[in-house]
Amino acid sequence: MTDTMAKFELSVESECLANQHDAEVSQNSIVTHTSQHKAPGSLAVWVFIYAELTEFGLFFVLFLVAKAYFPADFSQGPQKLSTLAGLSNTLILLSSSLCIVKAMAAIKIGNIKRTIHWLLLTIVAGGLYCAVKFWEYHRNGALGINPRDDYFIAGYYYIGFNHLLHVLIGMATISVVTIFTALGFYDANNHEGLESAATYWHMIDLVWIVIFPLLYVLH
Repeated sequence: MTDTMAKFELSVESECLANQHDAEVSQNSIVTHTSQHKAPGSLAVWVFIYAELTEFGLFFVLFLVAKAYFPADFSQGPQKLSTLAGLSNTLILLSSSLCIVKAMAAIKIGNIKRTIHWLLLTIVAGGLYCAVKFWEYHRNGALGINPRDDYFIAGYYYIGFNHLLHVLIGMATISVVTIFTALGFYDANNHEGLESAATYWHMIDLVWIVIFPLLYVLH
């Protein structure tokens, strides 16, 4: 009888330990699953991005409202602009997004050299965007196009300058994280700052994807 009770207690104890182990495994898998689906970058950068998207969203709404009130200005507006410049900057920014994606893939496997390589190419792409933008504004000036012409051109310059400012901020941010990466601040296990900068850069590209058809294509 004593042996039977001892075996029963041992069986119950083993089952409890097994259940406890299964619970720990399940909890760990939940934590791992949650961490794998965590939004890239820090909470602070997402607050900043949402604020920036709200700002641009307001610009776009006001632009469309003005278009409804002044259809003559907006129907002919895109024909005054350089579609080539707009298309070129679209391709440049899409390429820069690919570069920043490659940089993040490299840092996640601890390849610092490749990370810096792709970050520098991102900065170069940003510089090319600025160069095309300045050429575009020079062309506009040579053709006598200025913000006082009509409501479309005023909106074009306001939105374009605002986005250009964000590109310059993004380039400065990428430059800083590139230096930090070279100094060893970021590695495969610690790169949230780099990820935040990359997320901000993607936001800049996303906004341009809306700006290009809005200003250069839709009559």
